[in-house]
Amino acid sequence: MSQKHPIVVVTGSSGAGTSTVKKALEAIFIREEIRPVIVEGDSFHRYDRAAMKIKMDEAVKQGRDFSHFGADANEFGLLADLFKSYSETGTGKKRYYLHNGEEAEGHNLRLGTDKKPGEFTPWEDIPEGTDLMFYEGLHGCVKNAEVDMTANVDLKVGVVPIVNLEWIQKIHRDNAERGYSADVIIETILRRMPDYIKYITPQFSETDINFQRVSTVDTSNPFIARDIPTPDESFVVIRFKDPKKFNIDFPYLISVIHDSFMSRRNTIVVPGGKMGLAMEVILTPIIHRMLEEKRD
Repeated sequence: MSQKHPIVVVTGSSGAGTSTVKKALEAIFIREEIRPVIVEGDSFHRYDRAAMKIKMDEAVKQGRDFSHFGADANEFGLLADLFKSYSETGTGKKRYYLHNGEEAEGHNLRLGTDKKPGEFTPWEDIPEGTDLMFYEGLHGCVKNAEVDMTANVDLKVGVVPIVNLEWIQKIHRDNAERGYSADVIIETILRRMPDYIKYITPQFSETDINFQRVSTVDTSNPFIARDIPTPDESFVVIRFKDPKKFNIDFPYLISVIHDSFMSRRNTIVVPGGKMGLAMEVILTPIIHRMLEEKRD
């Protein structure tokens, strides 16, 4: 970890809702005039869309587990190297994965390239003078015998809905945004499960703060749910691994987040509709403290 070049990581599974935390942090960055370098987890996949399909077809024929959740499909070493490089020097290299035509068009204009959706942009140097690095993706807290993402990260945030709710969110997102059928999405969930258990779940023992959304409506069969439970139909369980590390003031949080309560000595529960507020109230002073230490 580095006081001079802090790194903030938001990690969570596909469909978990990491984009909600990303939006909250981006709002903090704009309001506080913080200049971040943003790193997208998808940019550290090993294969572009076409190559990944070939690799998945090969794995199916060979009876092997293979998914975007696993080490074989990702550049874990390069991501760990980036965290180390930025922590020590404030520099490093990043790229973008082009999810759609709009992203491809924007980056092609910026870089003078001719990349297509599903491909990567060329590697670029991170500009000098950024205040911190912000990573959002699947693997920001992977720690095992081969790699340790956490060694150079200053704030680790996990986004972890209960699993049935996570599946509902993924099914609806992939259907609405990508046009996938329910059968295709269920097949993807099943194929990813071994890597989910091996690489995704263990990260939430490494995170400093976990935001876990728990619905208050029936989600017992996520594969037939007609809609995603609304924020008002849920609570968010916020667990701090070590409250003293960030000087968490629970009485203050309960006083400013209406209808919140403590369920354990390191856990606060807030209404689902207050999730964005809770994130800003909790994360803003932590970010401030990082930048104050950076300037000292």
